[in-house]
Amino acid sequence: MSIACRPHKKQFASRRRQLIEEILFAGREGSAATVMFHTAIAARAGLTATDSKTLDTLLRKGPLTAGELARDTGLATASVTSLIDRLEKKGLVRRARDASDRRRVIVEPVHERIARGASIWGSVRNAYADLLVTYSDSQLETLLDFMRRSGQRTRELTAEVTANPKSATLKSWRQRQTES
Repeated sequence: MSIACRPHKKQFASRRRQLIEEILFAGREGSAATVMFHTAIAARAGLTATDSKTLDTLLRKGPLTAGELARDTGLATASVTSLIDRLEKKGLVRRARDASDRRRVIVEPVHERIARGASIWGSVRNAYADLLVTYSDSQLETLLDFMRRSGQRTRELTAEVTANPKSATLKSWRQRQTES
């Protein structure tokens, strides 16, 4: 099956294989929609999607060093330095000395500045909450498990691609692209 094709029921020997392929395809569709949504929201604020998601990382995890941001985003450290510079110039983050180790620099979100542009996220959160209440507790537990595990897998793959542009992940992706 070509990576670009929507899976067809006749292609699979088992219902399980069909469901897996349809979930993978739906994941691609959902991922593309999410990237486009975050890009549009970020552009509205004069940011890139990477800028916006880095701010989200800082808001979720609290102040981090540049190295920790690189680890958590999967970006190269040089890219993170440029990203911090952009966000600091816009007044969205600040660099501060670590109180316990003055040699370390911590990147902190500027909550007051970020809050001005955060109004859209409440309505987005509510839209997804409205969707989630349609599932049973058992289904929600399965969804939560999948979301946590797929997020971890995505961070691992991002780190691999960032650290080694010639990794097996990229080689196999390039090979599939040339075959289709």
